Amino acid sequence: MTGTASAAPAGRLLARHFGGTDGNVRLLAGLLLLGTLCTQHPQPSFSRLARLDVFSTLFPNWRFFAPTPAQHDLQFYCRTLDEAGETSDWTPVEVIAGRRAHQIVWFPARRTEKAVFDLGAEVMRHLDKGFTTARALPGYRILSAYFRAGIERSGATGVKGFQFTLARNAGYDDSEEPEIIFVSPYTPMRTPSAPAAESEQA
Repeated sequence: MTGTASAAPAGRLLARHFGGTDGNVRLLAGLLLLGTLCTQHPQPSFSRLARLDVFSTLFPNWRFFAPTPAQHDLQFYCRTLDEAGETSDWTPVEVIAGRRAHQIVWFPARRTEKAVFDLGAEVMRHLDKGFTTARALPGYRILSAYFRAGIERSGATGVKGFQFTLARNAGYDDSEEPEIIFVSPYTPMRTPSAPAAESEQA
């Protein structure tokens, strides 16, 4: 008797919220929301639901742009060698500049920022073949030219060479130590085509 009595209010509640045209719309919207949440799940078994959406129109997939979200930040550092043989400290290279309001409409410099990190990623992909192979890549040579131009723009005087390194860190997670990916050899400012010293391996 108690079960029947409690079922009656539940039935009226469902009828009120999901009965009629408005209720059908709510039910459909709820199913679409549930399906969308399920298709974002990394577990492969949830992919069966996405396969039902033949034309990929029912369930948006936010993993399309980032199927493997980045978990680490990449940071370049650079140090210089002057004519007196003194080496500067490693200083972070600020590839990403501060944003301004007009960049919402026009921001071509963003391409340069992305290109620098793409070049670093290209070098990383070839490190397993040895640094000699990675150093011969066009991407590595472009990176060297980028850092050389940055030193020249800074107005530093008496600099005869430089090194740069790529490090990977966990961003705001201080519990994980940064990892050095690679350290470039000494690179002359004036004779970039000259043979460089042996690389320091991380």
